[in-house]
Amino acid sequence: MANARPNRSNLPWLDPGDDFPDPSEAWGASDPAPGLLAYGGALDVLTLVRAYSSGVFPWFSAEQPILWWSPEPRMVLNLVDFKVHRSLRKVLKRFLTTPRCEVRIDTAFAEVIEACAESPRTGQTGTWIVPEMEAAYQRLHAAGLAHSIETWSNGKLVGGLYCVAIGQAVFGESMFSRVPDASKIALTALTVFCRHHGISLVDCQQNTNHLASLGARELSRSAFVDRIREAALMPGPVWQFDPVYWAELPELKATIA
Repeated sequence: MANARPNRSNLPWLDPGDDFPDPSEAWGASDPAPGLLAYGGALDVLTLVRAYSSGVFPWFSAEQPILWWSPEPRMVLNLVDFKVHRSLRKVLKRFLTTPRCEVRIDTAFAEVIEACAESPRTGQTGTWIVPEMEAAYQRLHAAGLAHSIETWSNGKLVGGLYCVAIGQAVFGESMFSRVPDASKIALTALTVFCRHHGISLVDCQQNTNHLASLGARELSRSAFVDRIREAALMPGPVWQFDPVYWAELPELKATIA
């Protein structure tokens, strides 16, 4: 995250309950922190729903106020483009044929977000999942709007991710692994879950080489916002995982047959 130093003269300050500026008003490429839209406000459920439904998300460090972002372009995973490379295919087949290996949804949300907050990140000395953010996502989870996709082995949580979901708009947030490839299994599970329920896109926020290798691509902010606003109004799925969802990956049909 850029070390933005917002002030009232060059960035909108939000009081709790204020409307967000239009995402198109976010700082541009020549500004100190491209994609930064506003600061201040609150992290209550209603505010977060309004933010995510408009293509805006919070991201800040412990020493900063709440910062709100809407990058241009936006990194997204169109789920038809999800790539199951040969190495991942081997991992998935081994996982699916090993007793007591399974994917669960929402059985350990608190542990997942805590593990994500504690996981070291390349190039980062701290975490953006500060206590205020962790509490905010716990509230979203209690409201049925944030979910954990969990990789379990021998009764132990070994990896996973959590996401925000409003209707059919899904926003990936963070992941962790305690054993190799456990987060990749969780991401693949989210992919097949979404495919099964007709969800075509998962927001990845920012471009990384890892996401690009899996098929994620950049989308203009205006196109992203249009798709998210429409998807957020559609009825969402029941967030439970069924092993039959793995059939959404043709590469695994022989394994699960």
